[in-house]
Amino acid sequence: MQPVPRIAVTPGEPAGIGPEIVLKLAQQALAFEIVAVASKVLLESLARQLRIDVSVSIFNPEDIPAPHNPGQLKVVDIPVPNQVIPGEPDVENSNYVIETQNTAIVLARTDVGQAVATGPVQKSIINEAGIFFSGHTEFFAERTGGCPVMLLSNEMGSTGTAQVLRVALMTTHLAVADVPAQITVQRIEEVLGVLHHDLINRFGIENPHISVCGLNPHAGEDGHLGSEEKEIIGPALDRLRKQGLQLEGPIPADTAFARGNPCTRDVIVVMYHDQGLPVIKYGDFGNIVNVTLGLPLIRTSVDHGTALDIAGQGIADAGSIRVAAEMAAKLTATAPSKSA
Repeated sequence: MQPVPRIAVTPGEPAGIGPEIVLKLAQQALAFEIVAVASKVLLESLARQLRIDVSVSIFNPEDIPAPHNPGQLKVVDIPVPNQVIPGEPDVENSNYVIETQNTAIVLARTDVGQAVATGPVQKSIINEAGIFFSGHTEFFAERTGGCPVMLLSNEMGSTGTAQVLRVALMTTHLAVADVPAQITVQRIEEVLGVLHHDLINRFGIENPHISVCGLNPHAGEDGHLGSEEKEIIGPALDRLRKQGLQLEGPIPADTAFARGNPCTRDVIVVMYHDQGLPVIKYGDFGNIVNVTLGLPLIRTSVDHGTALDIAGQGIADAGSIRVAAEMAAKLTATAPSKSA
């Protein structure tokens, strides 16, 4: 029998909807254990304010992991420096957000926990505090090593589409103007290598079919709308095919997602953030899981932001944090040994 997974959950920006959705997650029956890494006082106060019936207690790392008990929430207490006002991020609380992430990483890299599911952070306020932060994906890679690959999937909670859709990113949180310089043969080989490996070893796909989009409109139109496809992407894919990877591309992004096309593909790789994320989020927003591949730990995340405009109103939907935690728990079954 597989042991019960223990998932560290970080609410993210304290002034956003993260604390609320974690409390709402704690109201539900789960086949795995969740441990919030956050301010106990903040969670208790918000639960009272929003009349969310959840009892918050301090987590004991000596406890044996057990399926979550609805209405209970164990927490690794990280005090938040300043009073939290919903919808109003405070620069002074940025270090708190970073500390919750670091603590969750420690839990997931020891025998205490098995994975991390992260709530949304406000990148702008963290950077205003003088802490460079381009995103969770990059942050976790800096702290743990590895080659991070961002993959989004609807497979844990698809409601708006009938087929599984996975989208992986060649680049992550970059200005569009900076993307072309990052599309190199080396990067393509690294990202596709990680993707191929983890689709086999973590998702159980024996011989993954990977479709790769071009960078330019119409995949460069044979060099008339850009040269990256002919000079960089195509040659990189040819080299990887010789190593046994099942690759399609470079293909035009405007038809890659046509309904019916993705069903024969295990994943579609896009060259930059907004080339692929609007498509998958349009079909199943709120049910998408963000998974960071290529790390020595399991990290998943919600598919939405901090939603400051509705923070503290009790109307936030906990669907995405639930499917993120469920995906994290599912992936623990195929996680490599921590002693490896």
